[in-house]
Amino acid sequence: MKRIFTFAAVLTVAALVLGAFDVTAITGNGAPSGPHYNLNIIGVKDKNANLTGGNGRRIFVKLWGSDTKILLQEGPDFAVLDANGTDGTAKFQLPDPDPDDTGTTAYSVYARALGKPNRSAEMTSCFQDSTGTWCSTESVMLIRNAGKSTFENVTKELLTICVDSDLDTKCDARVGLFDDAGAAYWWDYDNYGLKLAQLRFYPIPYNVGTTP
Repeated sequence: MKRIFTFAAVLTVAALVLGAFDVTAITGNGAPSGPHYNLNIIGVKDKNANLTGGNGRRIFVKLWGSDTKILLQEGPDFAVLDANGTDGTAKFQLPDPDPDDTGTTAYSVYARALGKPNRSAEMTSCFQDSTGTWCSTESVMLIRNAGKSTFENVTKELLTICVDSDLDTKCDARVGLFDDAGAAYWWDYDNYGLKLAQLRFYPIPYNVGTTP
């Protein structure tokens, strides 16, 4: 409990002092109220698009296309390290969500789709180890339907990988982001015309569990 409280306090201080977090009272959109880090994943038509703006809290990907890798790097703060994913790779830094492997993450992730209706994107957590590449059997489907767009809790899908190790199409092991099991971690991002995916990271613990 002490570690969780300290992390939340750090986020609050960062919000007030550094301006790295949005502090907004939010109601009715499916996301919690309070301090959070906001990350926008923006779909653009071509590599010549304007890749500036957003105060460093955005990643650009192709508006249409598969297999963009958002490489994940462990670090003390949330930060975009490479914003241009139109060349196939981008890089995002975030804290280890569960360094003690308790099954409860120190923070939660919420996501929603924005932009034109009937567009979508898919995000899948993956890692690489000495035996090859493993992608989770659980993906986040971001679908922009008509009407109001609401956030969904995607903590389990983006902060853990459910692995089908025996290739029987069923998940049989859950690996946390930055576990020793993997040498590299990333999110696969497949875009089907979605202009904007918005992710929010809140200092709210979430019980994912350690089993499938």
